[in-house]
Amino acid sequence: MTVGGTRQSRSGPRLRDPERTKQEILEVATDEFANRGFAGARVDEIAAKTRTTKRMIYYYFGSKERLYVAVLAKAYEDIRVTEQNVDVESLDPVTAIRQLAEFTFDRHEANPTFSRLVSYENMQGAQFVTAADGFPGLDRPIIKMLKKSLERGRAEGVFRRNIDAPDLHMLISSYCFFRINNRYTFKANFGRDLVEPKRRQIYRKRIGDVVIEYLTSTDS
Repeated sequence: MTVGGTRQSRSGPRLRDPERTKQEILEVATDEFANRGFAGARVDEIAAKTRTTKRMIYYYFGSKERLYVAVLAKAYEDIRVTEQNVDVESLDPVTAIRQLAEFTFDRHEANPTFSRLVSYENMQGAQFVTAADGFPGLDRPIIKMLKKSLERGRAEGVFRRNIDAPDLHMLISSYCFFRINNRYTFKANFGRDLVEPKRRQIYRKRIGDVVIEYLTSTDS
C-alpha cells in the first residue's frame, strides 16, 4: 500500500517510492521556482513541503541547478505532450490557424505556472535552457502544425503574408502570455481584469481574428 509517497510494507517500516517521491519533489519545486525564481527558491523549503530532506533532494537531482533544469524540462515536455493532442490535419488552413491560436490561448490560461517559469528564465538570460540539452525548440508540435497550415494556406492562395511558423507563434503567444503575466499591473493601471470570465470569449476569439486578418491581408 502507498501512503504519502511511501510504500507501506507488511512488516511495518515504510519504504519510500523513489519515482513517486521524485514527482512530488518536482511538483513542489515547480511552484517554488515559479513563485520565487531560481535565486529566491529554497531547497530547504521544498524539502519541508515534500516531507523529505535536502540531502534526499540532492540524492535524486544532484544540485539545486539540476533540480531547476528538471523542473523546466518537465514544464516544456508537458506543453509538448499537450500540443501532440491537437489535430488540425483535416481542417482548412484558416480554421486550423484559428484553432491553434485558441489552443495557445487556452494553454496559457490553464498553465500560469509555466508562464511564470518562462518569465524568470528570461530574466536570467535563458542561461539554464541554453545550457541544457533536450528542450523541444523547433521540434515543438505546434511549430510543425503552424508550418504545415501556413504552407497549405499559401498553396491555396488564402494566406498572403510572408511569415514563418516561429514568428507566427511569437505573435500569438505574446498576446496570450501578456494576458496572464501582466494581468495585475494591467488592472492596477487601467482598471480592467484581463482574466475576467465574462470577457474570456471576447479575448479568445480576438486573437484568432487578428491572426487570420493579418495572414489573409496583402503585404504592405
